Amino acid sequence: MAVPQNNSRIARFGVFELDLRAGELRKNGVKLRLQGQPFQVLALLLDRAGDVVTREELQQKLWPSDTFVDFDHSLNTAINKVREALGDSASSPRYVETLARRGYRFIAPVQNDSLSDGTSAAALASASPEPDPSLGPMHPELEVPIPRRAITRGLFALIQVMYLAFYLTALFRLHDVQAVADSLLPLWGANALAGAVMVTAGVGIPLRLYLLSAVGFDHQRLGEKFRQMFPFILALDQLWAVAPFLLIQEIGLGAAFAVSAALLYLPFSERTLIRMAYLRARPQLEV
Repeated sequence: MAVPQNNSRIARFGVFELDLRAGELRKNGVKLRLQGQPFQVLALLLDRAGDVVTREELQQKLWPSDTFVDFDHSLNTAINKVREALGDSASSPRYVETLARRGYRFIAPVQNDSLSDGTSAAALASASPEPDPSLGPMHPELEVPIPRRAITRGLFALIQVMYLAFYLTALFRLHDVQAVADSLLPLWGANALAGAVMVTAGVGIPLRLYLLSAVGFDHQRLGEKFRQMFPFILALDQLWAVAPFLLIQEIGLGAAFAVSAALLYLPFSERTLIRMAYLRARPQLEV
């Protein structure tokens, strides 16, 4: 196949083109969403089009040995995203072929524009602007750099301590809660609110102690456990998000609304922190 003599650093196959300099995958000139490690995996496969690229080679090039990451899950996710972007299929591949227990092979004809400085496509892919290599390995699901686990676990623990403080303060000052409720609600409503505070705080205290101890001792299945408990945690946290309105006479409507909005978002922050600290492990299947 004839190779044009220019310096555009573009690999073309079918209706697609991979621009290594811009860090973009395009289809008929339209940019597709593919970045991070999926982009780098595709670039490496294109650089070795027709040859088998083993899983071990991909791991050495894209996932440093000192990185805390489930490599099999990360690679499978990256390959799936590549196939999704290309409209490809593992069972009837047109572009990326899986060789069981060995690796992957790019099987479509590829036209590579020449690289005048002799730089390989793999090297250019690792230095492409998307993502910045200085940011480190990317999270396979969230597509953000993986932060230090000590930071994510520490932030998650602080949130649990904050909720514990909420529950204990509400129980120790239950008479004040009852007084505020009496001033805002009819008798039955005030009694129901005080009862709800007691019940949810009583349930929330052991829950937060469990999460705090689990993250403190770095329980490796905490990610899985938290995903199972998240619907309940979400419901509980949404109920407590209205607590600032009990202080509306002291802090005003605007401040109560702002604090309540922040508390509404907090359970989703907890979920994100857990996903960053505990990557989901899946069966090691070839895709």
